[in-house]
Amino acid sequence: MWHEIVNFDDYGALLGLVRNSLIAGAVLGLVGGLAGTFVVMRDLAFAVHGISELSFAGAAAALLLGAGVAGGSIAGALLAAALIGVLGTRARDRGSVIGVLMPFGLGLGVLFLSLYKGRAANKFGILTGQIVAIDTPRLSWLLATSAVVLVCLAVMWRPLAFASLDPDVAAARGVPVRALSPVFMLVLGLAVAVSVQVVGALLVLALICTPAAAAVRVTASPVLVPVLSAALATVSVVGGILLSLGAGVPISPYVTTISFVLYAACRAAGAVRARRGWTARAHARRADTVPT
Repeated sequence: MWHEIVNFDDYGALLGLVRNSLIAGAVLGLVGGLAGTFVVMRDLAFAVHGISELSFAGAAAALLLGAGVAGGSIAGALLAAALIGVLGTRARDRGSVIGVLMPFGLGLGVLFLSLYKGRAANKFGILTGQIVAIDTPRLSWLLATSAVVLVCLAVMWRPLAFASLDPDVAAARGVPVRALSPVFMLVLGLAVAVSVQVVGALLVLALICTPAAAAVRVTASPVLVPVLSAALATVSVVGGILLSLGAGVPISPYVTTISFVLYAACRAAGAVRARRGWTARAHARRADTVPT
């Protein structure tokens, strides 16, 4: 069983076959890490999961109809993002909308996959990812979509960060808070759709949420958080590709395991730093109370 999980036989020969996958993994790590920064800031982890379910349904429908799976995934994700952005303007409403969309999308996806009579690997890949088999056309599609996400994030970064940290003050300063929310949901939908192609619809949170959640454990800097989040996401994806190359199991367990280990390490480092800070403050208070 261990040989199926980690196998480095003929690794050098196999490594040359995944150049496209490594490029895609690095780009998607950047996209997931940067988008995940706002997911954590705006508490949208549940929304990511809801979008991924309809992205899965769209990909399954495209597979059944013989259309492009990537295009179907993006269409489903954008539909879910639009519905959440329009119907869930308030956090309370957003949770209810997502709770309705998730089982609906999952049910549709299961229906479409059950009607599909093609290769079982294609079905399994939608759920667990199949980036190791990415070809040049898929890579071009993925890079183009990722570029759109990155450009949109660059344009809206400062006002979106302001609106995420303090929406009331941002609105008072003239930031279009109400307009930014649905626009970001659409951008997040694109990010989720391209990420689904890496780890699949079921485990997309490991790419978009976990790295950002790890980053905020070790720093509060508005500059370092997105940089660290993107770095952790890239390490998770590229590392997962390299580890899964010679194994007989999908890529998703490797990506999610690396992502979790990095999160645990960042959480432990944050706890140590917080304890040292508390100790230093306690010593300072005691020093202030000592009579001179």
